[in-house]
Amino acid sequence: MFSIAISEFRMLLRNKLVAACAILIPLAFGAFFIFTGNQGGTSVIAVFQVLIMIAMGVYVTATTTLAARRQTLFLKRLRSGAVSDQSIIVGLVLPIVVVSVVQIGIILTVLGITSGQPPANVLLVIIGVLAAEVMFTGFALATAGVTNSPEHAQITTLPLFAATLGVAVWVTYTGTTELTVLKRALPGGGLAELISTGWAGGAIDNVLLLILPSIGWAAVAVSVARAMFKWEPRA
Repeated sequence: MFSIAISEFRMLLRNKLVAACAILIPLAFGAFFIFTGNQGGTSVIAVFQVLIMIAMGVYVTATTTLAARRQTLFLKRLRSGAVSDQSIIVGLVLPIVVVSVVQIGIILTVLGITSGQPPANVLLVIIGVLAAEVMFTGFALATAGVTNSPEHAQITTLPLFAATLGVAVWVTYTGTTELTVLKRALPGGGLAELISTGWAGGAIDNVLLLILPSIGWAAVAVSVARAMFKWEPRA
C-alpha cells in the first residue's frame, strides 16, 4: 500500500492537470480568501477555505486520478498482483489526502496570524477538517465509478461540488436555528456549522450530531462505489 502511495505521489507531481487540481488551485483559493478582506468574519473564511480546498484538492483530484489510472490500465495491472483492492485504493488516494491536510494546516495557520483571530477551539476545527476529508474521499470513490476519463471528471464532480458548497454557504449565512435537522443532514451543512463554531467560539451540544451526517454520506458513497466502481476502461 505504501509503495503504491509513494509511487502515486511522484506521478501526481508529474501530471500537470492533477497537480494543479491537488496543489495549485486549492492554495490559490485559500490565499484569495485570506487577502481579499475579512468578508463576513474569519470563521466564514475558514469554512469556505476548508470546504473549497478539500472539494478541489481531494474530491476532484481523486476522481480524476482514479479515472486516469483506469484509462491507462494501471488499476488492472495493480489488481493482478498480490495487493488487495482496498490497499490499492488507499494507496492511490492517500497522497492526495495527505497533501490536502498539509495545505489546509498551512492556510488556516496563515489565516489565524493575518487576521489576528486564531480559532477559539482548534480541536473542533481539526475534527471538521478530518470529517470533510472522509466525506469528499467517499464522494470521489463513488463519482469515479461513473467517470469515463480524467477530462470527464470535470463534469461528473460538478453536481456534488456545487451542492455541498451551496449548502455550506446557506448554513454559514443563515445559521441553524431554523430547519436545523435538514441543514445539518445535508452534505456540508454540519461541517460548516462545526468549523464556524470551532473558529469563532461557541457552545455545541453534541459534536457527533454535526459529524455523523458527513460520515454517513461517506458510507453511502462507499457503498455506491462498491457497486459501480470499474477497474477497467468502459467498453
